[in-house]
Amino acid sequence: MRVNMTKKSPRRERVHDFLKKPTRVIVVSFALIITVGTVLLMLPFSSREGIFTPFSTAFFTATSATCVTGLIVEDTYTYFSTLGQVIILLLIQFGGLGLVTITTFFNIAIRRKLGLKTVQLAQESINSDGSQDIRALIKMIMLLTFGTELVGAIVLGGVFIPQFGADGIFISIFLSISSFCNAGFDILGRIAPYTSLTTYADNPVVLITIMLLIIFGGLGFIVWHDLYLYHRHRRLILHTKIVLLATGLLIFLGTACFLLLEWNNPHTIGDMPIWQKILNALFHSVSCRTAGFNSVDLVNMGSGTKLLSCFLMFIGAAPGSTGGGIKVTSFIVLAVTVISVMRGRDDAIIMGRKISKQVVYKALAVTVIALLAVLLATFVISYTVHDNGTMIGEVDALFESTSAFATVGLSVGVTGVANLTSRMILAVTMFLGRVGPVALALTLLANSIPDKHQIIPEGRIIVG
Repeated sequence: MRVNMTKKSPRRERVHDFLKKPTRVIVVSFALIITVGTVLLMLPFSSREGIFTPFSTAFFTATSATCVTGLIVEDTYTYFSTLGQVIILLLIQFGGLGLVTITTFFNIAIRRKLGLKTVQLAQESINSDGSQDIRALIKMIMLLTFGTELVGAIVLGGVFIPQFGADGIFISIFLSISSFCNAGFDILGRIAPYTSLTTYADNPVVLITIMLLIIFGGLGFIVWHDLYLYHRHRRLILHTKIVLLATGLLIFLGTACFLLLEWNNPHTIGDMPIWQKILNALFHSVSCRTAGFNSVDLVNMGSGTKLLSCFLMFIGAAPGSTGGGIKVTSFIVLAVTVISVMRGRDDAIIMGRKISKQVVYKALAVTVIALLAVLLATFVISYTVHDNGTMIGEVDALFESTSAFATVGLSVGVTGVANLTSRMILAVTMFLGRVGPVALALTLLANSIPDKHQIIPEGRIIVG
């Protein structure tokens, strides 16, 4: 009697059905990287003292690194061994590019034919609309990433190698990758723990190099591909124009507002010469958008500056980039939609082009889910940290929650004093911000998605 060996078990069929959608595969791939990273960071060889790292610390660090956030509970240099730092760096690189993007590149490198599902996964991973040649795009992404990180490491090496000798090579590589991936991790704890770049506030080479790396990583690979092809077509797509315009505008406004609010604050830039004030204000405006490095004391910033920072962090970088936030395009689409409604238009119009309602709906969904996640995390952190005997202001709790969701990593000290509940909430918020609210919602509601062809009667609701 012949037995059919090809029949799948019910469990395998459920898993196969679950992973049919690319968004779910991407969410699972990030969860897998975090899991592997957590296990590796828990082992004795990852800690400087050769001891087992508590699960909560390893999990939080692995999540922060994979989600390219930068929030830490232990100083990266003083707590983790060199091997532990390398593991964190690999998590940052994998998290910044995405496991799907990296595996697709290796398939291309060994000349393996890409199936339809692989192409769809790669397009979803880098937020491509499908109009670009995915092979050429993936190759460009890897070349741009490693090339930019190499140049950044060489420039930074001119500062750190004379200061730290051979160790300066690893410091430069670490900071370059962390900057391009908008991660915010550093290994400068050898100077003083948890200082980030505050000891280099007067060094334009370090700050400008890291700013450029952050911007390059935050523009998104679709934008860079379009810029690369500009010499051929002599035109830019609407997405690229919006990203470049919004990025420049937010950097300028962030710099101007930071200068205005902190000009006389002696704890931040108040005692600096004018050129240094402008440089550090510019650095904060750039880093605040998803990078997580700080060159001034954030704890003693004014409440107004912290709220401004929350606004910049919440918007974040561009789609398909190494940064987080709701993305600059979502912000622009919603802003244009509001303006269009105020003008009595039925459609959102930008630069002479009509924006589809599906795009508006998605931008609205992302923003609302993100806002709810940040507010929920803020409430939980405020409540649990107060319970822990530590007084944390609501603005500081909001700052830390926004930083976690937007995968920024800037901290005003809340993470360091937060209890286990608050840290787990921050970890979940980081994961949500990295994989995207809509992608995570589609994953969790896998069996609740309605039939698109179902006819539903129209209802009338009065709003406004």
